[in-house]
Amino acid sequence: MQPVERSNPEGVDYGWVMQTTFVVTILVGAPIVAVLSTGVTLPTWEARVSFAVRVGAIVWFLTAVGVFAYAKRTDAGDGGADPDEVELGADGD
Repeated sequence: MQPVERSNPEGVDYGWVMQTTFVVTILVGAPIVAVLSTGVTLPTWEARVSFAVRVGAIVWFLTAVGVFAYAKRTDAGDGGADPDEVELGADGD
């Protein structure tokens, strides 16, 4: 069997930040775009897509900054384990 890749990020786990940003943006951003679109006249599909992209980009950016700040402040994404205390497998990996 091929060994499982492991990472031991020091500081912010950027993979966790990207994944969390994606999920939170979908869960929070879709309702925000839907609610904000009710107050705007969007007669064509092009206008609807353009509106969703513009608002979604702002939501994505604000979410990414918030998730990164949270991860930096709380060491989120590392599973709560101290890298120096993680036990290695039987083969030393």
